[in-house]
Amino acid sequence: MERVDYEKIVIKEMLDSYNSKELNIRPWYQRRSVWTRPQKAYLINSLFEQKPVPSLYIRHSLDLETEKSMKEVVDGQQRIRALIEYRDGEFRARHPNHKNRVKYSDLSGREKTNFLMTSISVGYLIGADDSDVIDIFGRLNSVAKTLNAQERRCAKYSGEVKQFALRIGTKHVELWRSLGIFSANAISRMIELQFISDLAFNMENGLSTYSSSVLDKFYKDHDEEFPEQYEFEERMEKVFSQIAEINPTAIKDTIFYRVPLLFSLVIVLDSMDANIGKSKLEEALTNIDNIYYSDIPVPERDKDDAEFYIACTSTTQNIKSRRVRDTYIKNKLQAK
Repeated sequence: MERVDYEKIVIKEMLDSYNSKELNIRPWYQRRSVWTRPQKAYLINSLFEQKPVPSLYIRHSLDLETEKSMKEVVDGQQRIRALIEYRDGEFRARHPNHKNRVKYSDLSGREKTNFLMTSISVGYLIGADDSDVIDIFGRLNSVAKTLNAQERRCAKYSGEVKQFALRIGTKHVELWRSLGIFSANAISRMIELQFISDLAFNMENGLSTYSSSVLDKFYKDHDEEFPEQYEFEERMEKVFSQIAEINPTAIKDTIFYRVPLLFSLVIVLDSMDANIGKSKLEEALTNIDNIYYSDIPVPERDKDDAEFYIACTSTTQNIKSRRVRDTYIKNKLQAK
């Protein structure tokens, strides 16, 4: 192979190349279409939101007899199919200017123009033979790291729950970081998205044990339709706003900077409709922290205090521990 030339092309240009049969998206080494509708819609939403998407790789050669330019997709077939199918009105996607998902035909003239004129990075493989192409195809489709449960979940499902979690999670990145809840590395590994998803599952189903497989099913069941998301978003925003208003030390300098404890706090505040004063909330959180770190040996503490301590330190994600923390925190917040 001689080289790789990177260029920017707009979606309209790519679609024209496909329609004129100058672009082959089904070379012999490519897989069949495997993306689900939510995965396709997620790509379109990423373009609408002007978020980066991976570069396409196309082998570009010349038929010397006909002097015709020949292009075939090495990496990006699924993305190009999604663009073609969206332009043809085969599915709906979320657009920031519309509350509900929209087809291409639902877009305004300006929105259609913006979509078609969105540029995509393309790496043209010049002088690549079949062995070069197979090598590159394998490299581009290899997995570079071991994925955690949430990363695997987001790789498999790209629909409504993932987009809901992304919307809420990214909106509050500064809150997570300022309170010391999620580190930069945790955010990069999508741990905050798992937190948001777990909250949504519990809002829908009641207080439950955390289970990776159950959360997988939650994503699967709501991949295409998740009508409750607007209610859950409103409820979460109300609680997060209240937490953002209190003195940050009431969270980051107490046990509530830990994800299981913050989870319990959010669930309790949501159940109380976040109806508690700022100073009272700060005082209650500090009081709970002081009791937790008391010098009194755990076996000698009051029954409720001892059970709460154990629920914060052992099997924190099961339903028993969550119920203990839920009741304890709620009682402290309601105390006069």
